[in-house]
Amino acid sequence: MPDYVISQDTLPRDGRFGSGPSKVPTSRLEALAATGSALMGTSHRQAPVKALVRRVREGLGELLALPDGHEVVLGNGGTHAFWDAAVLALVESRAQHVVLGEFGGKLADAVAAAPFLAEPSVRRAEPGGLVLPEAEEGVDTYAYVHNETSTGVMSSVGRVGDGGALVLVDATSGAGGLPVDVAETDAYYFAPQKCFASDGGLWVAVLSPAAIERAERLSRERWVPPSVDLVQAIDNSRKDQTLNTPAVATLFLLAEQVDWMLAEGGLEAMVRRTTASSGVVHDWVARTPYATPFVADPEARSLVVTTVDLEGVDAAEVAAVLRANGVVDVEPYRKLGRNQLRIATFPAVETSDVEALTACIDDVVGHLTRHRS
Repeated sequence: MPDYVISQDTLPRDGRFGSGPSKVPTSRLEALAATGSALMGTSHRQAPVKALVRRVREGLGELLALPDGHEVVLGNGGTHAFWDAAVLALVESRAQHVVLGEFGGKLADAVAAAPFLAEPSVRRAEPGGLVLPEAEEGVDTYAYVHNETSTGVMSSVGRVGDGGALVLVDATSGAGGLPVDVAETDAYYFAPQKCFASDGGLWVAVLSPAAIERAERLSRERWVPPSVDLVQAIDNSRKDQTLNTPAVATLFLLAEQVDWMLAEGGLEAMVRRTTASSGVVHDWVARTPYATPFVADPEARSLVVTTVDLEGVDAAEVAAVLRANGVVDVEPYRKLGRNQLRIATFPAVETSDVEALTACIDDVVGHLTRHRS
């Protein structure tokens, strides 16, 4: 069945809809190639790469409307590395975690495994559902996700309780595509391979003065491996560098995407784009008899990762035919085990391509149905 050929008139101009790694616009790759030997293969301690880091930090500060005292901090290793840094430097004693899916549970598991921390409080939703953090006595850190990549559930961002505890928001797939007031957070952290149309291997966090103070204090009280030492990441970022050699191509692509976002109108413009693109999927589902939204609550349906259950047709077979025609990475998150499509509507994805994707799905499903009858 993957031999079925979709008409060129139906196909999207760009068929990449992955939820991470995400679509990297071809123009950004061409811009990277045009740098020649100016960046790649040069020292990350010298002016060209330090200027690139500064460009990223300043651009993100403008995009996210950085509050006074908050700092953009970069570190090697991606979000998984930041989770380890947070366990060691941000959770003082007891944390509350909201788990909406696979990724929201990662930090909760890391905190639970730490022998020097109390057993965390965990508020867990059924897959596709949403729960919110809730003020709780004895909790010094609240941790939740802005967007659960595995399920397509989106959460609001705000402080919890009286404001004395730190608020850590995992925005790995939400930052740059969802509305946010980072003043409501103490660590709004993310990776560049989602909304920022770059590659992996880097984490970025917007840290509040309270988060920085706690990290500095706990680093004096606990042994912290240098590779996940948040204080070292802060100190190096202030010098426009990372502790260890960064992936320079990742930094460049991130900088290019941030510049494009700002030129297009900033975060508000990006949210308009993701709202329009995700709206195409949601509207298509509403009029399609074989499709249903995985996330039942319309207010919790993500603007950047849309999840659609299929009925009466094999989603894996649909995805295989699409892939054979150059429309890729619409498979569901593997551990969910659902008959589902997952479609990224990050800012770099054109709304017209999302419209074409829905037409392609209808075309493939129609062909499969005729073939079976």
